[in-house]
Amino acid sequence: MIHEPITGQGCTWQCLTFEQLDTRTLYDVLALRAAVFVVEQNCPYQDADGLDDLAWHLLGYRAGQLVAVARLLPPGVAGDWPAIGRVVTRANARGQGLGRELMRESVTAMTRLFPGSGLALGAQAHLVPFYQSFGFEPVGDRYLEDDIEHQWMQRPPSQSPSDAGAHG
Repeated sequence: MIHEPITGQGCTWQCLTFEQLDTRTLYDVLALRAAVFVVEQNCPYQDADGLDDLAWHLLGYRAGQLVAVARLLPPGVAGDWPAIGRVVTRANARGQGLGRELMRESVTAMTRLFPGSGLALGAQAHLVPFYQSFGFEPVGDRYLEDDIEHQWMQRPPSQSPSDAGAHG
């Protein structure tokens, strides 16, 4: 694992179906998610939940290394609306706006994949203001998922992708 900071002006993005992921890329996706969600956040959970094969995978590369991932689920998988999940950035690439770039790209990809649909996501509670800056609003009560407080959020279909991340 590379621990030196990864810098750059932006990422190269790919949005692939599960079938389009080669073995190395799938391994890199799962390793990045485990490094952040399981190890860094000290939260053992079942990452291989049977949904990856139903999803598109947004992959961000910088300096040839996978530094950002989001899982894009079609409507009917995690609720009525398409949902963004497993949003993760590599620790040594943070602090450079990568999370914002990942969310802008996620919203843009979802708008292309599911035109006219609203979007949903299950946010870790401390990240609610971050997702609000992309037009997502809390829906319902907070809930525990893998012993971490979460908030279901939705973004109405009336917003354009260019609105994503316009605030904050």
